[in-house]
Amino acid sequence: MKEYRPRYADIELKRGLEAFGAVLIEGPKWCGKTTTAEQVAKSAVYLQDEDKREDYRRMAAVKPSLLLQGEKPLLIDEWQMEPRLWDAIRFDVDRESGEGLYILTGSTVVDESSIKHSGAGRIKRMRMSTMSLFESGDSAGTVGLSDLFENMDIGARSPLALEDLARLTVRGGWPKTIGKDPAVARELIDGYCQTILGSDIKTVDGVQRDGSRMGMIMKSLSRNVSTSVANTKIQADLNAKMGTETHINTVRDYLGALDRLFVTQNLTAWNPRLRSKATVRTSDVRHFCDPAIAAYFLNASPKNLMDDLNTFGLLFESLAVRDLRAYSKPLGGDVFHYRDSNGLEADAIVLLRDGRWGAVEVKLGAGMIDDAAENLKKLGDTVESDAVGTPSFLAVVTGTEYAYRRDDGVYVVPLGCLRG
Repeated sequence: MKEYRPRYADIELKRGLEAFGAVLIEGPKWCGKTTTAEQVAKSAVYLQDEDKREDYRRMAAVKPSLLLQGEKPLLIDEWQMEPRLWDAIRFDVDRESGEGLYILTGSTVVDESSIKHSGAGRIKRMRMSTMSLFESGDSAGTVGLSDLFENMDIGARSPLALEDLARLTVRGGWPKTIGKDPAVARELIDGYCQTILGSDIKTVDGVQRDGSRMGMIMKSLSRNVSTSVANTKIQADLNAKMGTETHINTVRDYLGALDRLFVTQNLTAWNPRLRSKATVRTSDVRHFCDPAIAAYFLNASPKNLMDDLNTFGLLFESLAVRDLRAYSKPLGGDVFHYRDSNGLEADAIVLLRDGRWGAVEVKLGAGMIDDAAENLKKLGDTVESDAVGTPSFLAVVTGTEYAYRRDDGVYVVPLGCLRG
C-alpha cells in the first residue's frame, strides 16, 4: 500500500470530528478525500462499489438507517449517490447527541431540494483540493504562513528553480501524479479532464451537455486563469470557435456544472472599508482546483511555459493561490482577492477568523518584486485600519530562490519555501 502523505485537511477533519456529529469532505475527484477520511474512519460504506450498489440503493430507499450501522466514525463515501442518507445522518446525530460519528465524502454538489434539513450545527462542511507543494514534498517548508502572521524574521533558500516550478505546475497536485514520470502524470491528467468532458458533466445533475462545447469553455477559462474574465468574454470565445451563437445562459449553466464538480474554485473579493473614494471590484478571479487543468487545456508543457513567461506567470499565480488556501486552513483562515477602481490590487488576502489579515502579491520573477512591494504598501495605507486593523504582513510570493524580509518590512517568500 502506498504510504499516506499527511494533509492539512487532516487537521481540519480532526477538529471537525471533535466539534460536530459529522463532517462532509467535498472536493474534486482524485484529490484524496477518501484516503484522508480512511485514516480516521473505523468502518466504511463505499456507495460506488458496483457489487453492492443495488443493495445500497434499496436500503437507502426503504430503511437508510441500515446503512449507518458500523463502528464510528463511519465513512460514507460519495454520499451524493444516495442523498436520502443526509437526513438519516442528521437525525442520528441528533439522537445520539455525540461528536465524530460520521464522515461523508462528495465529489459533486447535491441539489439542496433533495434533502430536508441543512445539517447546520450537526454536519460540518470542509473543502479539499489537490496537494500543495509542501504536502507533495516539493516545497522545503522553511517559511510558515504562520511565521508571517507572527511577524518573525525569515531567511531560507528554495530548492525549486523556475524549470522545477514549470514541471510542478504541469504535473498538478493529485496524489496519483506525485512522484510519477511526467509522461505518466500527463496521461493521468488527460484521463481526469476527459472524464469531466465525458460522463461527469452529464451525471452531475442529469442534464445532457455537449463535451466539445465544455472543452472550449474550459480552454477559454484556461487562457484567462488568474483574471476576472467576464462570462460574456467566455461566450465570445465560444461563439468564435463554434461559428454559432451560444446563449449566455448556456455559458452560465456550463460554468455552474464545473463549480458543482469542484473543478473550478474561483477567488471571491475581499470588501473592506477604504479611506479613499475608490470602489472595490467584486468580480471573482477565475481559478481551477489545480493549475494543471489549465496547462492541459492550453497543451502547455514545462518547456512551453518557460518559453511563454506571461502564461507561466498566470498559472504560477493560480498555483500559489491553491497552496495559500491549503496553508491558511490550519490557521483558521480563508483566501480572497482585492481589486479597486484606483488600480490597487492584491492577488491574495489571507483572512483569519480572529480578524488578522495579510496581503500577498504573486510574481514569478525577481524583476517585479519592487513594484509589487510598493503596491502592497499602498494597499495597506488605503484600507481603513479602524475597521479591519492594519495588515499583519505584506508579502511577495515568488518563483525566486531566497526568502527574506526587505528593509521596508515586506516579505519576499519563494513558493518553494512556503508551508502552513
